[in-house]
Amino acid sequence: MTDPSRDARANALLDVVQEDSNRRLKIFLGAAPGVGKTYAMLSAARELKRQGVDVVIGLVETHGRAETAALLEGLEVLPRRTLTYQGRDFTEFDPDAALARKPAILLVDELAHRNVPGSRHERRWQDIAELLDAGIEVYTALNVQHLESLNDQVRRITGITVRETVPDAFLDRARDIVLIDLPPRELIGRLRQGKVYVPETAAAALDAFFSPTNLGALRELAVDTVAGHVDSDLREHMLARGGAMPVRRRVMAAIDGHAQSEYLVRIARRIAERRGAPWSVVFVDTGATLDHARRERVDTAMRLARRLGGDASVLRGHAIADELLVHADREGVGQIILGRTRERVLARMLGRSLTQQLLRRGAHLELTIIATPTERVRARKRLRLMPARGRRDEYIFATVVTAIAIGLAFIADRYLSVANLALIFLTAVMTVAVRTRMAVAVYTAILCFIGYNFFFAPPRYTLAIANSDDVLAVVLFLLVALICSRLATRLASQVESLRAAHDHSHALLTLGQRLATSPDADGVHEVGAAALAHGLRCEAAILSRDVEHHLQVAANSSRTLALTTQDMAAAEWCEQHAEPAGRFTDTLNGARCWMLPLGTDERHLGVAALRFENGNSPDIERRSLALAMVQDIGQALERARLASELEGARVQGETERLRNALLSSVSHDLRSPLASMIGSAGTLSSYWQQLPAQERQELLDAILGEGQRLDRYIQNLLDMTRLGHGTLKLNRDWTDAAEIVASAITRLRKLFPELRVDTMLPSETVLLFVHPALIEQALFNILENAARFSPPGEAVRVIVRVAGDRLFMDVIDRGPGIPEDERARIFDMFYSVARGDRAPQGTGLGLAICRGMIGAHGGSVEALPGEGVGTTIRISLPLPAPPTP
Repeated sequence: MTDPSRDARANALLDVVQEDSNRRLKIFLGAAPGVGKTYAMLSAARELKRQGVDVVIGLVETHGRAETAALLEGLEVLPRRTLTYQGRDFTEFDPDAALARKPAILLVDELAHRNVPGSRHERRWQDIAELLDAGIEVYTALNVQHLESLNDQVRRITGITVRETVPDAFLDRARDIVLIDLPPRELIGRLRQGKVYVPETAAAALDAFFSPTNLGALRELAVDTVAGHVDSDLREHMLARGGAMPVRRRVMAAIDGHAQSEYLVRIARRIAERRGAPWSVVFVDTGATLDHARRERVDTAMRLARRLGGDASVLRGHAIADELLVHADREGVGQIILGRTRERVLARMLGRSLTQQLLRRGAHLELTIIATPTERVRARKRLRLMPARGRRDEYIFATVVTAIAIGLAFIADRYLSVANLALIFLTAVMTVAVRTRMAVAVYTAILCFIGYNFFFAPPRYTLAIANSDDVLAVVLFLLVALICSRLATRLASQVESLRAAHDHSHALLTLGQRLATSPDADGVHEVGAAALAHGLRCEAAILSRDVEHHLQVAANSSRTLALTTQDMAAAEWCEQHAEPAGRFTDTLNGARCWMLPLGTDERHLGVAALRFENGNSPDIERRSLALAMVQDIGQALERARLASELEGARVQGETERLRNALLSSVSHDLRSPLASMIGSAGTLSSYWQQLPAQERQELLDAILGEGQRLDRYIQNLLDMTRLGHGTLKLNRDWTDAAEIVASAITRLRKLFPELRVDTMLPSETVLLFVHPALIEQALFNILENAARFSPPGEAVRVIVRVAGDRLFMDVIDRGPGIPEDERARIFDMFYSVARGDRAPQGTGLGLAICRGMIGAHGGSVEALPGEGVGTTIRISLPLPAPPTP
């Protein structure tokens, strides 16, 4: 007999293997342009090319980035085809050329690109789908905002509607999704340096799309997308291996054709993707006539569901809840997603609303109610109108309670023989008093007295009072109402005060946490504007002085907040006098914004501009919170200013130290060889005839040696200048590592003819793709340093070896060595002025230049302990792929 579970696992494993073989797509996903997707894709292509894989560039957009364009060297690039549209020529990716070439791997950039009209496909992802069907593996790049299911979320985050989208179902064809991530601050830095867009475009992007808040939210969406893909793959492999898996129940979204329908479809797709479950969208047609707009919204939502990879069905029946439950049982639905339905108040009171029916009858289902953006806006409007509606509801509640009390009194009077019916009405008054305000409690007391007096107090069915006890009942009703309502009002006031205090402290705590992570004034401005807008429920902006001392907007929480001339005048007055101005004040109150100063009378740090909706004056709690938040922002700006000044002072001190060291070194190292040269030349000039030939030759050799020493020193200064300004050009060429070592040793022997140098080189030729002269100069500097410290008769050893993908050159001397805590500092400029493993006549530039030259080639230099005694200086260089013949 066969084991059914084993057969199921075998079939699942075969399905996974078959699906993996059909997946030939690799997507490099990023949160925004400029994070390095194309660079990472090209780097991966070059590595595959080095391994012998047939890699071809179908289309790559470098956007003028030099470092990205450099990666195209050595890779085959397919020609683009030219299309004419509206009298202009455009170049596009040529899928026919790719199909004819049919490489193992093809790189096609910008997956979401819309092709020029006249192309075979409207979108580039459709071109790539054709290549995948033809058996070509494709590498491509995509920004997360182009995913179809994230369209609404991206619009809410950035305020921009993305038109070029890719169906989420297409991502299901990806074998790998590689997340290319970059922190928002680094990305903004790249943008300001012109590494993402040209300067004109970069300035506009910084003001719009590339804000820290937007980038952080998009970064979270990208991580979530990759995590969902990884989770889906994990589920498939666990199922194939027979691992325990949760039940995969279908997710179903029920739409009604109103404005939130498309939003629900996208939410259903995201929820189903996280769960790794199939999903569908249904609409229940009850036979009612639908207007054209609603029918069109239903059709649009259905098309969107199919495009995103879900099923779409129309159910027909009179009872919506019945049809949804029957369909859920038939299709194995485990979760139903609903928007907030528009139902009558009476239906909710009777428990007949759709949500209540599904909750009561669908105990086996998970019900998710989604608050759509439209409903949230409507709810906020209702919240602002709550006081008026609240008073009406309280009086209705009091009337209903009084009616119930009268009914209970009739029952008690007829069947229970209750001695004092006034107790029932007294209980009703207390019930209303503890839950409402004093005015409502008094209203209830009056109603209860009238009801009690009219129906139960003799003479009945009249308002006459014949018994003095009934007068006492009226007084008791009023007293109970006043006392209980007073206590209830006090309790409600305390609760409201506690809630306001909690909101106040939470807003300040959140602001403090965010300000603590802001390292500079720009970050404080962004965080402060966002926190003011969120905590005070208003539009906020932070203004500060620019380099020309003009007051400008440094951060804005809303693109709709545009400051008028009156606003700017109020901001100028507020900043100069360190006092509030503008709206809600006595100074320039014609402005639309309330201006609050940041800083103190002595230190002006900017202005916070607040604009409240409809120009309504904020209450005392919001005013107090605004002043506290502005004070915290001002303190954070002051800390940022002090930190900046401290850093400036540190840099100035370091610059002064280096300047003094440079002057000291230059004055000594220029004067010493010049004095020797002048003295030798003067001796020759005065005593040429009297000096023997041997002494004349020694003086000439001294002049030549000191001149060469002076030339090397000046060359070192020039090299350090080029390294510091980034103008040192690398004219790379293929060269043998042994030749570099031999050339450097030959130069060294001219200075130290008595020095013995022992070399240990690889048996095979090791090729480097470097600037030969610079590497030779770096090695020579290290050899010269070792020679000056080697004891007489001791050899300097040079060991060259290959380990993995790197070449190591070790220069070993038998000198006094370097203390462990000094090894890293010997590569600093002019360090030998104080201490270090240098000769007294050293300038302290040799090893610093060495580190700069080797670092320009992607290598490193480090100081290590010697073999027992002495020092080992190790050069590490990357080994490139060998040149193709």
